Amino acid sequence: MRTLIRRIRARAARCCAIGLALLGLQCAAGAAPFDRAYWPRATFTTHEGRRVDFYDDLVRGRAVAVNVIYTLCQDECPLETARMAETQRLLGARAGRDVLFISISIDPEHDTPAVLAAYARRFDVGPGWVFLTGAKRDIVELTRKIGLSRRSDAISKDGHASSLMLGNDVDGQWMRTSAVENPPFLVATMGGFFGWKDMGPTVGYEQARALTIDRAQATFESRCASCHTIGGGDRIGPDLARVGERRDPAWLRRYLKEPDRVRAEGDPVALGLTARYAQVRMPNLRLGDEDVDALVRHIDRVGRAQPTAATPAHVHRH
Repeated sequence: MRTLIRRIRARAARCCAIGLALLGLQCAAGAAPFDRAYWPRATFTTHEGRRVDFYDDLVRGRAVAVNVIYTLCQDECPLETARMAETQRLLGARAGRDVLFISISIDPEHDTPAVLAAYARRFDVGPGWVFLTGAKRDIVELTRKIGLSRRSDAISKDGHASSLMLGNDVDGQWMRTSAVENPPFLVATMGGFFGWKDMGPTVGYEQARALTIDRAQATFESRCASCHTIGGGDRIGPDLARVGERRDPAWLRRYLKEPDRVRAEGDPVALGLTARYAQVRMPNLRLGDEDVDALVRHIDRVGRAQPTAATPAHVHRH
């Protein structure tokens, strides 16, 4: 683990200078890159109703992980938030103490503090995570300064960049990573970038066991496991054990491939799932036909291996 952390830290350090130019985050020669003068002076509101200045109240002297979301998103936001929630759980006591998570809504007209608070509850987020809303012009300026805005956002918020910006105000370094990265790897990335020393036992590459994971399992672990289990009970979404016995195979394959279109057509089962699971919409993961078929076979194979008695009593039957 320490070897991996050292490599990530070295790579992050090399990328920081390049990242400034790529992100358009520029400052005067000799000036601190991201000091008070760089950030907009604007007041934002947290999901708890607290009025804050982004830099003075949230970033100054801290390590932060910042992304953008909006609660009506039918694309990457649910997956981003689920991944970050899992990462937060893996961080344990470090969450809030050693790194503050900040999610900025790019739909401030709809995403009031109350709406954001409800969204946070759906994903069971813990302390050390702030959801922000504010005036539209201030949100636009802030996301531009962070490097999380794109020109296409003005046309459609769906499809916005699923990036996560890691920032360390103490040394002024920032880097971009993926908000949908594998949570254990994201924890290691944070540890390397922020310079955490106690990241677990040292395991060299020569001690690592060969991976025996197939494509379907990799797809499930990387795209589904933050929201679903197979036989472990409901999470953000339903337990998928024996889902093939509850759903028509053709319907299941189509829903996995294009859930947004199925909901838009008013499919009662799809709408019922959204309502039952706290209005968290399954995102379109852009899976190809082969991935969908392999995923269905994987879910069926793992689900059949689970003893019926192991399925928790609270699992919803549809």
